Amino acid sequence: MAQLLRRKPQAVLGVATGSTPLPVYEALAAKVRSGAVDVSRARIAQLDEYVGLPAGHPESYREVLRRQVLEPLGLGTDSFLGPDGAAEDVQAEAEAYERTLAEAGGVDLQLLGIGTDGHIAFNEPCSSLSSRTRIKTLTEQTRKDNARFFGGDIAQVPTHVITQGIGTILDARHVVLMATGESKAEAVAAAVEGPVAAVCPASALQLHRHATVVVDEAAASKLKHADYFRHVYANKPAWQGL
Repeated sequence: MAQLLRRKPQAVLGVATGSTPLPVYEALAAKVRSGAVDVSRARIAQLDEYVGLPAGHPESYREVLRRQVLEPLGLGTDSFLGPDGAAEDVQAEAEAYERTLAEAGGVDLQLLGIGTDGHIAFNEPCSSLSSRTRIKTLTEQTRKDNARFFGGDIAQVPTHVITQGIGTILDARHVVLMATGESKAEAVAAAVEGPVAAVCPASALQLHRHATVVVDEAAASKLKHADYFRHVYANKPAWQGL
């Protein structure tokens, strides 16, 4: 991200919520504080948002990103691009956000996590691989996984979300998927080595012209070609970067 910002100070950075990317945001904030990188012209693009949470709700992703990304980077809301999950016309809001991303010139770098079922953003299994930003219904498993952020009460987790579609995500110039822990190992293997199939939305990244997958050993434990991937990474030309 720092390298991109040095090349393109006005870059659009697509960010994801969750614990996995937090060290990335913290490291970027440290570079900003040290003066090593300038983010003043950058724009931060939201990946997805719950539908129905009131403005300012601490678990709305807009609020989470304000705390975890915008404030540490010293950016205001004028640098933020994201849909309003409390909008009266959710579908119109989704379509408007799709247009906003296009008018901003598209996402330059998109960070992604991956669900245990292979979902990316809130594109649940069997989502269209060409989908655009739209409303989606969460699976019960996703709601259970996210209940920890709502005091363990699944009833407090919204059923619907606005999410960038898989086709929207694939429009980003560079996509970086991050995963840690053994619980993500099967999803990572399906995404990287399995067939491209809607049942594993992350497998669509195999079609992307510049996709990078960063995982720890536990998350890589189901990869059949892990040794080859290590060899490729160890022998990447320095100019190639990620």
